[in-house]
Amino acid sequence: MSHSTAPSPRTVLLRGGEVHSPADPFATAMVVEGDTLAWVGSEGAADSFADGVDEVVHLEGALVTPAFTDAHVHTTATGLALTGLDLAGATDLADALARIRAHAAAHPHDRVLLGTGWDSSAWPEGRHPSRAELDEAAGGRALYLSRIDVHSGLASTALLDRVPDVTQLAGYAPASPLTGDAHHAVREAAHRDLTPVQRREAQRAARAHAASLGVGSLHECAGPEISGTDDLAELLALAEEEPGPRVFGYWGEAVTTAKEARAIKELGALGAAGDLFVDGSLGSRTAHLSQPYADEAHTGLAHLDADAVAAHVAACTEAGVQAGFHAIGDAALETVVAGVARAADRLGIARVRAARHRIEHAEMLTERTVAAFAEYALTASVQPGFDAAWGGQDGMYAARLGAERARTLNPLAAMQRAGVPLAVGSDSPVTPLGPWAAVRAAAFHRTPEHRISVRGAFTAHTRGGWRAVGRDDAGVLVPGAPADYALWSAGELVVQTPDDRVAGWSTDPRSGTPGLPDLTPGGQLPVCLRTVVGGRTVYAGPNE
Repeated sequence: MSHSTAPSPRTVLLRGGEVHSPADPFATAMVVEGDTLAWVGSEGAADSFADGVDEVVHLEGALVTPAFTDAHVHTTATGLALTGLDLAGATDLADALARIRAHAAAHPHDRVLLGTGWDSSAWPEGRHPSRAELDEAAGGRALYLSRIDVHSGLASTALLDRVPDVTQLAGYAPASPLTGDAHHAVREAAHRDLTPVQRREAQRAARAHAASLGVGSLHECAGPEISGTDDLAELLALAEEEPGPRVFGYWGEAVTTAKEARAIKELGALGAAGDLFVDGSLGSRTAHLSQPYADEAHTGLAHLDADAVAAHVAACTEAGVQAGFHAIGDAALETVVAGVARAADRLGIARVRAARHRIEHAEMLTERTVAAFAEYALTASVQPGFDAAWGGQDGMYAARLGAERARTLNPLAAMQRAGVPLAVGSDSPVTPLGPWAAVRAAAFHRTPEHRISVRGAFTAHTRGGWRAVGRDDAGVLVPGAPADYALWSAGELVVQTPDDRVAGWSTDPRSGTPGLPDLTPGGQLPVCLRTVVGGRTVYAGPNE
């Protein structure tokens, strides 16, 4: 009688590199067994494994790190920016219109033309294209262009005609970008006309691009005002079927009962979180502020009040699913904190803390709201690339808020000191996927008192992303962790000095801290050579 046995997992030894592991700051080698890390250690000890493995990878000095987690992504939109019309690099109005004409000519069969990333604030004309200019450039076809912050957009007449009551919706003005309800309705009409093939191609392109940058996991922030349940279901299915970065889905819809919260889990989502909007964005002046904007006499938009936040957090906590919100302005963050406090009064603070609810962006925090984040164990899902793009004395934030208020934004150091769990992402396509650029942006924040160490930012972009989905055993190269890692060409590794008021680095191995690349602005960022997820190679660079 024969006994069939499952094949034993493939074993790989990687050696001759720099393995970034808290288990051994001097590690140069590691062993992967199937989809799990089995051992990390030194070159001498690696000899004893060499004969018993299925493959030996000679790293030739490459750096090995955990794969990065991007904790806030819009995957299909990211892919559409890669496969479609990207206006982020347009230098002026004429350039933007020329790009639209070229894209329309190259895609004669698309039912709707989609573009992303326009930002007229930097164009010499200081204005966005008019409806007539868009109609002409698109050749009379349906065209939707989302602004770089994705909270407002432009549409051609042919697309507006597909939303019959658009002129009656909040956020519609004939000569201005669409915001609020009008924007959501027009965006939904545009995305409804995407073919399934266009959508799948976009999702594949986004995952492939993420893998090429050493990203092993994506947190997809879906929701009724951003994408559809079909889009989320197709993306989660694609991630199951095809090798590539893992996808953890969130669905940003408010609930009031545990039953509704559980129904969101049935969509395949981890929680009713992500882009559940408490407010909008600073770029389109829709973030909810306690004091008016410096460049417009209003305080933005409030989409949810503290009672709605409390109901949502309580329902999710009772159902055992994560809750979370998009909140940027100081008034929006006060609303979130007040709502979470009410839920904690109702259910007990221990239950609320244990649920690991999360807040996306969390830009305009005060000392009081930072302390509340720590108290309720709210994860701050932050995007350092926002500060790199819009911070500083001459940036968009200063234009919207005035220099004094702008200096308070994205207080990463205060959050870290208070013990607020941080997870780093890009909000791609709002700012591009690019983990080392995000780590650099956090370590060299435009407001020096908000800087955190490279090590702190790196941890938030690897282990922090896994902790934000409730996993404490991943995002780090130690035995037993998932085999999600990336190989890098990175130059000399250094340890940043603890006092980041001076740009100090140390290559002294006696520090006992594993080194990381020198990310001083102006220098070249590490180049990804290979990305592995669950023991499977999902990206191999041209020279690999």
